[in-house]
Amino acid sequence: MAAAAAVFSAQLVLRFPKRSFNASMPTLSPITCGPRDNRGPMIRGRTLSTEAILAIQALKRAGGDETKIDAIISGPVSRLIKSDLLAALAELQRQDRPRLALKLFLAARRELWYRPDPALYAQMVSALNRNQMSSEIDVLVSDLIEEQEGKDETFVHDIRGVARLVKSLLAAGKGEAVKEMYGLMKRRGCRPDEFLFRLLIRGLRRLGEIDAADEVEKDFKVWFDGGVGAESVPV
Repeated sequence: MAAAAAVFSAQLVLRFPKRSFNASMPTLSPITCGPRDNRGPMIRGRTLSTEAILAIQALKRAGGDETKIDAIISGPVSRLIKSDLLAALAELQRQDRPRLALKLFLAARRELWYRPDPALYAQMVSALNRNQMSSEIDVLVSDLIEEQEGKDETFVHDIRGVARLVKSLLAAGKGEAVKEMYGLMKRRGCRPDEFLFRLLIRGLRRLGEIDAADEVEKDFKVWFDGGVGAESVPV
């Protein structure tokens, strides 16, 4: 029995060798998280809710039937909250559905929360321009000018947004609309910054609106250092 116990003990030792307390323990390295501020910003209007998706699908299924489209606009679309309506508008623009997008844009303008936003107009102009809907751009700008006249608060003081709108109008070849926008800014006492001045001058010259470009350049010289020593803006 004693011999058998010794053999069994030896087998245990072989199977489960004792660990030495002097063995070096693994070194723990600290884990450092990478920077979190380099993530891209969320894009407004690209997160679609279920309600927005259903409204978009209903509008697309309606095809070109104006009666059905108007019924959807006055029904499901009218019940969308602001963020969902703007998201649906951006998605239709992304899918190059400009006529449906224009319907949603006009519906948004009737909402109580609506405030004129030059960035929204710029996106709408770009969507229409991609689909060669020139006359619709003219109507949109005309409505915009009429909407802004006589109001205490206008969007012309949003210089960055106005620059986006002017850039989209220039890309669409709408020199007359750009001149109307600049006239509105002057009537409402809004002064562009240097970037917008240069954008207007170069864009108008490129479209052949030389007289208008010269007028803007004169205003730029008055604005820039009181008109003293201002160089001509290069084309």
